[in-house]
Amino acid sequence: MSDFGQTRNSIGGKAINVEADLDRILFDEKTILRRLDELAAQISADYHDRELTVVAILNGSLIFMADLLRRIPLPLKLDCLSVASYHGALQSSGEVIFRQVAPPDVAGRHILLLDDILDSGATLNAIQERLETASPRSIRVCVLLRKIKPRTRVATADYVGFDIADEFVVGYGLDYMERYRNLPYIGVLRKELMPS
Repeated sequence: MSDFGQTRNSIGGKAINVEADLDRILFDEKTILRRLDELAAQISADYHDRELTVVAILNGSLIFMADLLRRIPLPLKLDCLSVASYHGALQSSGEVIFRQVAPPDVAGRHILLLDDILDSGATLNAIQERLETASPRSIRVCVLLRKIKPRTRVATADYVGFDIADEFVVGYGLDYMERYRNLPYIGVLRKELMPS
């Protein structure tokens, strides 16, 4: 484990070991960044002759978005959507709440939708349906992680960083109760820290 997990509590000065909350690390920072190099090369080749509009889903994809887009040497536009579907739970509730009144201006544009994880597919499906009402030229989906699990609705991604088992993961933008987003790696949260 890295030294990153050892932090100081600003209130009592007590050392807090964030890594102790993890069962194990799935992907370290070097592995993630190496995979982003590969994804960026693939996306750059696919969009080399088209102007790209990236729509990132907040807050989970923020770190993924920043690191990936710096590797794509193409002219592009960036917009973000803020949605909620987990509502503090371990699984998507199936109810997707859009925090913006209107979707981004995507009419006639090639859209790359960025999200941190393809889990139930409910969030990505709802966002794609919303964006399609604005008449984009195309929509493709890029996710950092895709859980291998049965889904009630078909949900696909055109670009996938890593396939993972159906486990609850945190780090590199992914959170549990708004914690762990700033970890530079992705790990599996210990089950005893989650409600049963």
